[in-house]
Amino acid sequence: MSIVHDTPLGPLHLDASPRGLTLLGFSPAASDEPRDADAERVLDLARREIDAYFAGTLREFTVPVDLDTHPAWDRRVLDGLASVGYGETVSYGKLAAAVGLGPVDARRVGGAMARNPVAIVVPCHRVVGADGSLTGYAGGLERKRTLLDLEGRDQLLF
Repeated sequence: MSIVHDTPLGPLHLDASPRGLTLLGFSPAASDEPRDADAERVLDLARREIDAYFAGTLREFTVPVDLDTHPAWDRRVLDGLASVGYGETVSYGKLAAAVGLGPVDARRVGGAMARNPVAIVVPCHRVVGADGSLTGYAGGLERKRTLLDLEGRDQLLF
């Protein structure tokens, strides 16, 4: 059972385990474990932080994320997003290199971004094409542009 939280980008669907946020997405998904008091606290923190992010007062999420059921390879790539700060972007190829992969793995990085179950909190919207163009985003390119604009700049890291 997921909750829905209204945001300027439309409804976000959230779910959590006792260990952290397991879902933050634009499409509904079914929960595969019942929530408890710890999961409720995670969801409450996630809602408050999402609101602060959209209000422009939060630049770094502290809500814990639980990706334990996600493939290890994807987790490696998603963990690499921690180095891409608020208002910054990185190319798929540069992110691949940052997590110790080769340039041919840029497409696989794109796949990991597409499977990111906790969009915005794990900021896959900050990953762009090698030329800085907006490519791929499960929530749609318009939302990706809005998130990047919200963060105030669209600058490729070198």
